[in-house]
Amino acid sequence: MLLGTSSTASSRADRAPRTGLRRTLLCAALAATVALPLAVTGCGNDDSSDPDKPVELTVMWWGGEKRAGLTEEVLDLYTQKHPDVTFKKTWQSYQGYYEKLATLIAGNSAPDIFQIDDNYLTEYATKGVTLDLGEYKDSGKLDVSTFPESLWKYGEVKGKLSALALAENTQCLVYNKTALENAGQPEPKTGQSWEEHIAWAKAAGEATGLPGTMDPSADYKAFWLWLRDQGKDLYKGDELGFTADDVTAWFELWKGARDSGATPTSDVIHEGNSSSVTTQLVVTGKALTSWVWCNQLPELAKNTKDALGAIAYPGDPSGQWARASMYFAGSKSTKHKDTVIDVLNFVVNDPEAGEILGTERGLPSNLDIRKKIADTVTDANMKASIEIENELGKTFGDPPAVPIKGHSNVRSELVKAAEKVQFGQASPAKAAEEYIAAAKAAINK
Repeated sequence: MLLGTSSTASSRADRAPRTGLRRTLLCAALAATVALPLAVTGCGNDDSSDPDKPVELTVMWWGGEKRAGLTEEVLDLYTQKHPDVTFKKTWQSYQGYYEKLATLIAGNSAPDIFQIDDNYLTEYATKGVTLDLGEYKDSGKLDVSTFPESLWKYGEVKGKLSALALAENTQCLVYNKTALENAGQPEPKTGQSWEEHIAWAKAAGEATGLPGTMDPSADYKAFWLWLRDQGKDLYKGDELGFTADDVTAWFELWKGARDSGATPTSDVIHEGNSSSVTTQLVVTGKALTSWVWCNQLPELAKNTKDALGAIAYPGDPSGQWARASMYFAGSKSTKHKDTVIDVLNFVVNDPEAGEILGTERGLPSNLDIRKKIADTVTDANMKASIEIENELGKTFGDPPAVPIKGHSNVRSELVKAAEKVQFGQASPAKAAEEYIAAAKAAINK
């Protein structure tokens, strides 16, 4: 369902920077993405052909009302500073977003700027939907000099910068500090091995009466980092980066944890697999830890009276990286490339824009803006989230390649396979074999 559209105009005398060069856009047609056909077509002159002509850019993103309001405020601010540029804004819930986006592209109505995440970036970039931002980064028109290097690089697809990270996020193991303190138990520590974490969870669970850790065998984030700890990765080129033996070992690791009592029972694990951030087991009192994204800590904290802590996932913390929580991409078919680039640069680098957006999408990509926000934020949970992310950032390693086509199905198939093992419907080896077949089908579809 479409939740909001609007357009704005204002009257300051500033002008968006555009050169006088003329460009002709190539017409192209693309094959299907998601479940709908994508076609990128359109021929015309770049907006640089007439610097005095007003420009209206279409911008599309998903999110709730808060994100919509903040994003609209930033775009309005750009119009105030550049009165010849206005925006037609469209936002909606995540459900159905990519279907809507694919339909627009297929109808030659691709938004000039659209929000995207790493589930679909490779698919859209390799089909020629996204504008290559590399030349603009190299020329300085798109400034990423204040970004963590691994963050902006996580927008590269096959050597091309295909999208701009709007914010940073990473994986966090969130735990119940209050329950551990009351039982006189030590807190988990960054750098523990996976086996050490399970041993800690078993001991902490026995002391507190709560299962020590949510079982993350269905969580692709945890599986991915476990693979990196083994010297592998989720993907290698356009193929899976792991084998059935790897999946079997992963499933057996957590079967052992369940058998030892370190995790909840299968029915509660299923609840954790399918729950929203507000009902994760760490806040419903059904486990001492949950495996989440760091930017979810403030929302988790709102839903429990207990104090929460957060650390890196088990294993070598350098396996984690500065992940783009989401991106803005420009459409390759836009007639206003220079203006699109200037807007993207404004959204991530303008101090006023950064202050408006805050941490709603994650930590600001621009480290200078991030520090300013961290110095002024008053919410204790938000301040803790920023501090934890920055602390983890000290050990971030090189980013992996952006997930390949079919990634969203690779994720969902892992849940199915893991739950078969959790409920005793298949052995780890059998479930792993079935998962590999399903995952290969997903990426080759």
